[in-house]
Amino acid sequence: MKTYNRVLLKLSGEALAGDKKTGFDEATCIEVGKQVKSLVDDGIEVAIVIGGGNFWRGRTSETIDRTKADQIGMLATVMNCIYVSDIFRFVGMETAIFTPFACGSMTELFSKDKAVECLKAGKVIFLAGGTGHPYFSTDTATALRAIELETDVILMARAVDGVYDSDPKKNPDAKKYESVSYQVLLDKKLAIMDLTATVMCMENKKPCLVFSLNEENSIVNNVKGACTGTVVTP
Repeated sequence: MKTYNRVLLKLSGEALAGDKKTGFDEATCIEVGKQVKSLVDDGIEVAIVIGGGNFWRGRTSETIDRTKADQIGMLATVMNCIYVSDIFRFVGMETAIFTPFACGSMTELFSKDKAVECLKAGKVIFLAGGTGHPYFSTDTATALRAIELETDVILMARAVDGVYDSDPKKNPDAKKYESVSYQVLLDKKLAIMDLTATVMCMENKKPCLVFSLNEENSIVNNVKGACTGTVVTP
Protein backbone atom coordinates (compact mmCIF):
# COMPACT_ATOMS: atom_id res chain seq x y z
CA MET A 1 0.00 0.00 0.00
CA LYS A 2 1.37 3.40 -1.02
CA THR A 3 1.71 5.92 1.80
CA TYR A 4 1.04 9.57 1.03
CA ASN A 5 1.98 12.40 3.38
CA ARG A 6 0.75 15.37 1.32
CA VAL A 7 -1.88 15.25 -1.42
CA LEU A 8 -3.62 17.69 -3.72
CA LEU A 9 -7.28 16.87 -4.34
CA LYS A 10 -8.90 18.25 -7.50
CA LEU A 11 -12.70 18.37 -7.33
CA SER A 12 -14.96 19.30 -10.21
CA GLY A 13 -17.57 21.94 -9.51
CA GLU A 14 -20.15 19.80 -11.28
CA ALA A 15 -19.48 16.89 -8.93
CA LEU A 16 -20.20 19.09 -5.92
CA ALA A 17 -23.49 20.17 -7.49
CA GLY A 18 -24.79 16.60 -7.40
CA ASP A 19 -27.91 15.86 -9.42
CA LYS A 20 -28.81 19.56 -9.52
CA LYS A 21 -25.89 20.15 -11.95
CA THR A 22 -25.52 23.73 -10.72
CA GLY A 23 -24.77 25.40 -7.41
CA PHE A 24 -24.06 23.09 -4.46
CA ASP A 25 -25.47 19.87 -3.11
CA GLU A 26 -24.83 20.24 0.61
CA ALA A 27 -25.03 16.53 1.37
CA THR A 28 -22.34 15.80 -1.24
CA CYS A 29 -20.07 18.53 0.14
CA ILE A 30 -20.49 17.27 3.71
CA GLU A 31 -19.65 13.72 2.61
CA VAL A 32 -16.48 14.97 0.91
CA GLY A 33 -15.64 16.90 4.08
CA LYS A 34 -16.01 13.80 6.25
CA GLN A 35 -13.67 11.86 3.98
CA VAL A 36 -11.05 14.62 4.01
CA LYS A 37 -11.31 14.87 7.81
CA SER A 38 -10.50 11.15 8.00
CA LEU A 39 -7.28 11.85 6.10
CA VAL A 40 -6.38 14.90 8.19
CA ASP A 41 -7.03 12.98 11.42
CA ASP A 42 -4.46 10.44 10.22
CA GLY A 43 -1.86 13.16 9.70
CA ILE A 44 -2.17 13.49 5.91
CA GLU A 45 -1.79 17.05 4.61
CA VAL A 46 -4.51 18.03 2.12
CA ALA A 47 -4.65 20.85 -0.44
CA ILE A 48 -7.72 21.29 -2.64
CA VAL A 49 -8.49 22.83 -6.02
CA ILE A 50 -12.12 23.11 -7.14
CA GLY A 51 -13.30 23.80 -10.67
CA GLY A 52 -15.98 26.36 -11.42
CA GLY A 53 -18.21 24.44 -13.82
CA ASN A 54 -21.19 24.37 -11.46
CA PHE A 55 -21.44 28.14 -11.99
CA TRP A 56 -19.74 29.02 -15.24
CA ARG A 57 -18.36 27.38 -18.35
CA GLY A 58 -17.24 30.46 -20.26
CA ARG A 59 -15.39 28.62 -22.99
CA THR A 60 -18.70 27.65 -24.54
CA SER A 61 -19.66 31.33 -24.94
CA GLU A 62 -19.19 33.00 -28.30
CA THR A 63 -20.46 36.41 -27.23
CA ILE A 64 -17.88 37.66 -24.72
CA ASP A 65 -14.12 38.06 -24.70
CA ARG A 66 -12.19 34.94 -23.66
CA THR A 67 -10.19 36.84 -21.05
CA LYS A 68 -13.37 38.11 -19.38
CA ALA A 69 -14.93 34.65 -19.55
CA ASP A 70 -11.90 33.16 -17.81
CA GLN A 71 -11.96 35.87 -15.16
CA ILE A 72 -15.58 34.99 -14.36
CA GLY A 73 -14.49 31.36 -14.09
CA MET A 74 -11.75 32.29 -11.62
CA LEU A 75 -14.31 34.03 -9.42
CA ALA A 76 -16.56 30.96 -9.64
CA THR A 77 -13.74 28.87 -8.14
CA VAL A 78 -13.35 31.42 -5.34
CA MET A 79 -17.06 31.11 -4.49
CA ASN A 80 -16.74 27.32 -4.51
CA CYS A 81 -13.76 27.35 -2.18
CA ILE A 82 -15.37 29.78 0.28
CA TYR A 83 -18.46 27.56 0.47
CA VAL A 84 -16.68 24.21 0.72
CA SER A 85 -14.15 25.65 3.19
CA ASP A 86 -16.98 26.57 5.53
CA ILE A 87 -18.58 23.13 5.12
CA PHE A 88 -15.23 21.64 6.15
CA ARG A 89 -15.19 23.87 9.22
CA PHE A 90 -18.69 22.63 10.06
CA VAL A 91 -17.37 19.05 9.81
CA GLY A 92 -14.57 19.89 12.23
CA MET A 93 -11.48 21.04 10.32
CA GLU A 94 -9.45 24.22 10.20
CA THR A 95 -9.06 25.73 6.74
CA ALA A 96 -7.36 28.51 4.79
CA ILE A 97 -8.15 29.84 1.31
CA PHE A 98 -5.43 31.16 -0.99
CA THR A 99 -5.80 33.05 -4.25
CA PRO A 100 -3.19 34.39 -6.70
CA PHE A 101 -4.89 37.81 -6.55
CA ALA A 102 -6.28 39.94 -3.72
CA CYS A 103 -9.88 39.26 -2.66
CA GLY A 104 -10.13 41.65 0.24
CA SER A 105 -10.41 39.80 3.55
CA MET A 106 -12.09 36.74 2.01
CA THR A 107 -8.85 34.95 1.06
CA GLU A 108 -5.10 35.15 1.57
CA LEU A 109 -2.63 35.92 -1.21
CA PHE A 110 -0.91 32.66 -2.21
CA SER A 111 2.56 32.09 -0.82
CA LYS A 112 4.23 28.70 -0.85
CA ASP A 113 5.76 29.30 2.58
CA LYS A 114 2.43 30.30 4.13
CA ALA A 115 0.57 27.45 2.42
CA VAL A 116 3.08 24.86 3.65
CA GLU A 117 2.94 26.37 7.14
CA CYS A 118 -0.85 25.88 7.16
CA LEU A 119 -0.54 22.30 5.89
CA LYS A 120 1.97 21.40 8.58
CA ALA A 121 -0.38 22.92 11.17
CA GLY A 122 -3.08 20.46 10.11
CA LYS A 123 -5.20 22.92 8.13
CA VAL A 124 -6.83 22.01 4.83
CA ILE A 125 -5.87 24.64 2.27
CA PHE A 126 -8.02 25.67 -0.67
CA LEU A 127 -6.28 26.99 -3.77
CA ALA A 128 -8.84 29.20 -5.51
CA GLY A 129 -8.70 31.51 -8.52
CA GLY A 130 -6.76 29.20 -10.82
CA THR A 131 -3.35 30.58 -11.81
CA GLY A 132 -4.76 34.11 -11.80
CA HIS A 133 -4.35 34.38 -15.56
CA PRO A 134 -6.71 33.73 -18.49
CA TYR A 135 -6.12 30.83 -20.89
CA PHE A 136 -5.05 28.55 -18.03
CA SER A 137 -7.54 26.04 -16.63
CA THR A 138 -7.95 24.72 -13.11
CA ASP A 139 -6.16 21.58 -14.38
CA THR A 140 -3.09 23.72 -14.98
CA ALA A 141 -3.52 25.37 -11.57
CA THR A 142 -3.74 21.90 -10.03
CA ALA A 143 -0.50 20.78 -11.68
CA LEU A 144 1.27 24.03 -10.81
CA ARG A 145 0.30 24.02 -7.13
CA ALA A 146 1.00 20.28 -6.73
CA ILE A 147 4.51 20.84 -8.07
CA GLU A 148 5.08 24.00 -5.99
CA LEU A 149 3.82 22.40 -2.79
CA GLU A 150 5.71 19.15 -3.45
CA THR A 151 2.69 16.91 -2.98
CA ASP A 152 3.17 13.17 -3.26
CA VAL A 153 0.27 12.76 -5.67
CA ILE A 154 -2.63 14.49 -7.40
CA LEU A 155 -6.09 13.05 -6.72
CA MET A 156 -8.60 13.74 -9.49
CA ALA A 157 -12.12 12.99 -8.24
CA ARG A 158 -14.35 13.01 -11.31
CA ALA A 159 -17.70 11.82 -12.59
CA VAL A 160 -15.93 9.05 -14.59
CA ASP A 161 -14.22 6.24 -12.67
CA GLY A 162 -10.85 6.39 -14.41
CA VAL A 163 -9.08 6.78 -17.74
CA TYR A 164 -10.54 5.03 -20.78
CA ASP A 165 -9.18 4.55 -24.29
CA SER A 166 -12.31 6.30 -25.61
CA ASP A 167 -15.34 8.06 -24.17
CA PRO A 168 -17.26 5.42 -22.13
CA LYS A 169 -20.43 7.49 -22.47
CA LYS A 170 -20.28 7.12 -26.24
CA ASN A 171 -18.53 3.76 -26.58
CA PRO A 172 -19.88 0.90 -24.41
CA ASP A 173 -16.77 -1.13 -25.34
CA ALA A 174 -14.34 1.50 -24.08
CA LYS A 175 -11.39 -0.04 -22.22
CA LYS A 176 -10.44 1.28 -18.78
CA TYR A 177 -6.74 1.57 -17.95
CA GLU A 178 -5.55 0.41 -14.53
CA SER A 179 -2.34 2.32 -15.19
CA VAL A 180 -1.31 4.66 -17.99
CA SER A 181 1.57 7.08 -18.61
CA TYR A 182 1.30 10.78 -19.34
CA GLN A 183 3.01 10.07 -22.68
CA VAL A 184 0.15 7.76 -23.66
CA LEU A 185 -2.35 10.45 -22.66
CA LEU A 186 -0.56 12.81 -25.04
CA ASP A 187 -0.12 10.29 -27.86
CA LYS A 188 -3.76 9.15 -27.78
CA LYS A 189 -5.18 12.58 -26.94
CA LEU A 190 -6.96 11.27 -23.85
CA ALA A 191 -8.22 14.50 -22.32
CA ILE A 192 -8.12 13.65 -18.61
CA MET A 193 -6.49 17.02 -18.02
CA ASP A 194 -5.52 19.75 -20.43
CA LEU A 195 -2.34 19.63 -22.48
CA THR A 196 -0.40 22.14 -20.37
CA ALA A 197 -1.18 20.29 -17.13
CA THR A 198 -0.31 16.92 -18.69
CA VAL A 199 3.12 18.11 -19.85
CA MET A 200 3.85 19.81 -16.50
CA CYS A 201 3.02 16.65 -14.56
CA MET A 202 5.06 14.48 -16.90
CA GLU A 203 8.13 16.75 -16.81
CA ASN A 204 7.98 17.09 -13.03
CA LYS A 205 7.25 13.40 -12.43
CA LYS A 206 4.01 14.06 -10.55
CA PRO A 207 1.78 10.93 -10.37
CA CYS A 208 -2.00 11.21 -10.46
CA LEU A 209 -4.90 9.01 -9.38
CA VAL A 210 -8.10 9.38 -11.42
CA PHE A 211 -11.25 7.96 -9.81
CA SER A 212 -14.96 8.53 -9.33
CA LEU A 213 -16.15 10.85 -6.58
CA ASN A 214 -19.50 9.05 -6.66
CA GLU A 215 -18.13 5.76 -5.29
CA GLU A 216 -18.60 5.32 -1.55
CA ASN A 217 -15.64 6.60 0.47
CA SER A 218 -13.66 6.92 -2.76
CA ILE A 219 -11.24 9.64 -1.60
CA VAL A 220 -10.19 7.74 1.51
CA ASN A 221 -10.00 4.43 -0.32
CA ASN A 222 -7.70 5.81 -3.01
CA VAL A 223 -5.39 7.54 -0.55
CA LYS A 224 -5.20 4.73 2.01
CA GLY A 225 -5.66 1.68 -0.20
CA ALA A 226 -5.47 0.57 -3.79
CA CYS A 227 -6.50 2.93 -6.57
CA THR A 228 -10.06 2.17 -7.65
CA GLY A 229 -9.64 4.10 -10.89
CA THR A 230 -6.51 4.69 -12.94
CA VAL A 231 -2.93 5.45 -11.87
CA VAL A 232 -1.33 7.97 -14.22
CA THR A 233 2.45 7.66 -14.10
CA PRO A 234 5.25 9.95 -15.28
